[in-house]
Amino acid sequence: MRIFENLESEVRGYIRSFPTIFETSKGAVLTNEQGEDFIDFFAGAGTLNYGHNNDHISKALVEYIQKDGVVHGLDMATSAKKEFLQTLQDTILVPRNLDYKVQFTGPTGTNAVETALKLARLVKGRSNVVSFTNGFHGLTQGSSSVTGNNDYRDESYISRSNVTFMPFDGYFGDMNTMAIFRKFLEDSSSGLDIPAAVIVETIQGEGGINVASKEWLQELESICREYDILLIIDDIQVGNGRTGEFFSFEFAGINPDIVTISKSIGGGLPMAIVLLKPDLDQWKPGEHTGTFRGNNLAFVAAKVAIEQYWQNDDLSNAVKYKEKLLKEELQKIADKYKDIFDVEVRGRGLAYGFEVKGDNSVAGEISSYAFEEKLIVETCGSEDQIVKFLPPLIIDEETLLEGLKRLDTAISKLVADKKEKLTGEF
Repeated sequence: MRIFENLESEVRGYIRSFPTIFETSKGAVLTNEQGEDFIDFFAGAGTLNYGHNNDHISKALVEYIQKDGVVHGLDMATSAKKEFLQTLQDTILVPRNLDYKVQFTGPTGTNAVETALKLARLVKGRSNVVSFTNGFHGLTQGSSSVTGNNDYRDESYISRSNVTFMPFDGYFGDMNTMAIFRKFLEDSSSGLDIPAAVIVETIQGEGGINVASKEWLQELESICREYDILLIIDDIQVGNGRTGEFFSFEFAGINPDIVTISKSIGGGLPMAIVLLKPDLDQWKPGEHTGTFRGNNLAFVAAKVAIEQYWQNDDLSNAVKYKEKLLKEELQKIADKYKDIFDVEVRGRGLAYGFEVKGDNSVAGEISSYAFEEKLIVETCGSEDQIVKFLPPLIIDEETLLEGLKRLDTAISKLVADKKEKLTGEF
């Protein structure tokens, strides 16, 4: 690991949580240089919904490269882009009665968010945007301004004058926080400028696996329509089937004005897109550009992934089945240690959180002990107090259950070590 410590910037993060050199990967398993297999419950922070080195995607990529397919094309027309757009329209958008134009942005999620914010302000001629407590939308300056965690925003010394934060669903317990938002909009002395847009995640991934209810999302959409505010859904981490539906907002029956998508849309390769209603497509040619707004290899991967997994309901049904297993097993583990830890299990689809209340250090300790058991699982939340589970959607039942068994073993060893330490102190 010395080369990374000596040469790579101190900003490196995940390598500190998982200090080994990975060499190969397949499905839901990462293998290091020593040949040790790790079950992956992280999946590239939601980038590898279809698993590592998916056979269908890898085959298509190799064939495309071997025939000298265009790799880089800016935003020029290519066969790969044409086929992806046609597949996206026919398989995803039309069956869901969604009428969107597609804008290709820079290759990461934050590029899509920056684009959505810029477009919303351009179209509405207003500067303010409403975001929500614990929201996470990226780490470039515009995206950071709508991200709730001070640790990310303070370091960039950005202006926050154009963003107003409102409480997310559940932030005040059982209180309907949409009533607060509505009151601020109704009261001309509240200090809230009518925003150009609202940006929201249906499940706050980095913020702690906070799940918005169907009713809350429906009321949010209603308020946006009433006050002529654009509704932006950030589906970067929990879209692409993570909830069992292609879009995480489908269950609520809402119709966002703008949707940001990245991570798994590229089949594991860098790609980000913005879906926008046709009347919002008010850009002038070349008004918002980027050198890598056309990753043709990602187009190939995305087309194959959609064709393979979204022509029918097989993947959706599998996610819902595996969600039941994940939730039940996590609750069993929580119940097993209830005399030691106060744990809340929550989530939707294959995005789940295991919050250890009262001691923010425990989640990180669980992640470290899990790594020793050859399980990759990360933390999230405002204080990293939640263990986050994002296994690949294609993970088989046996591997899923084995990973949860390793989690149980890790917590058991953590508890034993804590008891031994406590005994030693006396």
